[in-house]
Amino acid sequence: MGNHSSAAFADSKPHYELLDGLRGVAALVVIWYHVFEGFATSPVDQRFNHGYLAVDFFFILSGFVVGYAYDDRWKRRALTLTGFIKRRLIRLHPMVVLGAVLGAVTFCLQGSVQWDGTPVSFSSVLLALVLGLFLIPALPGSVPEVRGNGEMYPLNGPTWSLFFEYIGNLCYALFLRRLPTRWLAGFVTLTGAGLAAFALGNGSGYGHLGVGWSLADHNLVGGFLRLLFAFPMGLLLSRVFRPVAVRGAFWTCSLAIVGLLSVPYVGDGTAPWMNGLYDSVCVLVLFPLLVWLGASGRATDRKTSGICKFLGDISYPVYVVHYPFMYLFYAWLWRGDAIPFTEAWPVAAGLFVGVVLLAWMVLKVYDEPVRRWLTRRLLQRR
Repeated sequence: MGNHSSAAFADSKPHYELLDGLRGVAALVVIWYHVFEGFATSPVDQRFNHGYLAVDFFFILSGFVVGYAYDDRWKRRALTLTGFIKRRLIRLHPMVVLGAVLGAVTFCLQGSVQWDGTPVSFSSVLLALVLGLFLIPALPGSVPEVRGNGEMYPLNGPTWSLFFEYIGNLCYALFLRRLPTRWLAGFVTLTGAGLAAFALGNGSGYGHLGVGWSLADHNLVGGFLRLLFAFPMGLLLSRVFRPVAVRGAFWTCSLAIVGLLSVPYVGDGTAPWMNGLYDSVCVLVLFPLLVWLGASGRATDRKTSGICKFLGDISYPVYVVHYPFMYLFYAWLWRGDAIPFTEAWPVAAGLFVGVVLLAWMVLKVYDEPVRRWLTRRLLQRR
């Protein structure tokens, strides 16, 4: 397993190495998206704007790979519900635990204060940590919601997508896998229409799909719409997939992902449906297409194969460990007069490199060894 960590979603089956690489590319873009949030005064002002759509791409990828890895095992009766849940917990939860602990440490380093400077007691931080360890969301305004801006997981904000990832996996195990392909296509069509209506109807209040991170307002509805379209769409793709001839798929798809996630807010905010339309086209059409192309392609040289493996290996650790350090970056950035990017870019670049190195170290020193140990304890027959 140590040599095939990026294939862990698929356990023992051969995997799509280009999809591993694309997941890593999207994770790296998320870092820069969050860096540039520090310089934006509003969603309309965010220059590196659509990084939040990486979550929808991750959900589609996850549905595709989970369907590919497990569908035939259910059919052969080689997998039980308990066995599936154990496998997913082993794959996902060690990093959830580390992310919560890192978030608690950086929150204390930052001075244990909310965004507005209100002091937070150590017991509140401990409560937030316990909830984070078990992936239990915090209610807005509650004691463990220690940052005061409504995050489900105030010690490590992006953990919200793992909350939905777990729900997607449970939905798959309990009913999605049982749906005939025709019914699954109908379900995807319905949820896609709902997601488009949410985006075009300005359900978020800002004409975007960057929702799901809080239990406030329409975030929970938006988060479920994002999950219930994207994860089943990935599952549907895995069932109907037939490779097409494509050259240079990794580099083409990587450029497309970076470009799509980097587009500034569409419009000036007076017609939010314009940005909602952009988000809808990306999620409903372009991301499934990119997954199809990425699954069709093959790395034709060792260099590309190595890059895909490295990016795939670090993709999940990067996503989980980067945001606690973003909180420190924001605290430094806003400690007095806001520091412009022209002055802050060396720190931002150092943060990016540091996160990538930390993710690699965490993978090798913590995540892989813990998963190997859990696999021996929970899955291998004595």
